[in-house]
Amino acid sequence: MRRKLVVGNWKMHGKREANTSLIEGILNGRPFACDVVVCAPFPFLGDLVAILEGQDVALGAQDCSAHEQGAHTGEVSASMLAEFGCRYVIVGHSERRADHHESHKIVADKGKAALAEGVTPIVCVGETLAQREAGQTEAVITCQLSAVTHTLAQHIDRVVIAYEPVWAIGTGKTATPAQAQAVHALLRAQLAAVTPHASEMRLLYGGSVTADNARTLFSQPDIDGGLIGGASLKASEFVAICKAGA
Repeated sequence: MRRKLVVGNWKMHGKREANTSLIEGILNGRPFACDVVVCAPFPFLGDLVAILEGQDVALGAQDCSAHEQGAHTGEVSASMLAEFGCRYVIVGHSERRADHHESHKIVADKGKAALAEGVTPIVCVGETLAQREAGQTEAVITCQLSAVTHTLAQHIDRVVIAYEPVWAIGTGKTATPAQAQAVHALLRAQLAAVTPHASEMRLLYGGSVTADNARTLFSQPDIDGGLIGGASLKASEFVAICKAGA
């Protein structure tokens, strides 16, 4: 049985003192019956690795470079993240794809770079509202995931996939459990065509997950947890979501 995974994505939020209080609040909410990850902005990773050392909440980053090293000003490599104790990294978040024009290939290459350093990539896929209303959800999702499966090949089973409908991120709108499950089932079927381990891979839902809807979403057969945005900035709300992963 797949163990649930709940990942907090702080995005570009945080202050050092407030971060400490937030992490302490999360740790005080244990025990959790699921795996828990906190993905923080780069400048805070040093603080958090010290706080989380020896704890059962893992540290993650929000992005990494596709390059190992070199003249890439402003980039952060997967090896740097690994050295700081990051076990996970988000790649291909819709905000990165839109704001930084990241192609499917770049996203796949970032996932490959992370795996090479022993860091688990959380690869995001998802459609916009216009694409959903045009009936293009399946085509968009399939195209995004195909780039990743092609690049990672036999290593795809080491990846976490997060479905984040762009129209439900930070809008208060949430895909219904049936809508979310339908896309997750599509993803698992696509993965099954390239790896015998598809049934063991964890697929997350990200899109205005709250303490109120998490249990229903996580109870769907192909949804194995969540990629949590705004709700991960409030310890009580994030803890409640983690508890829903029991």
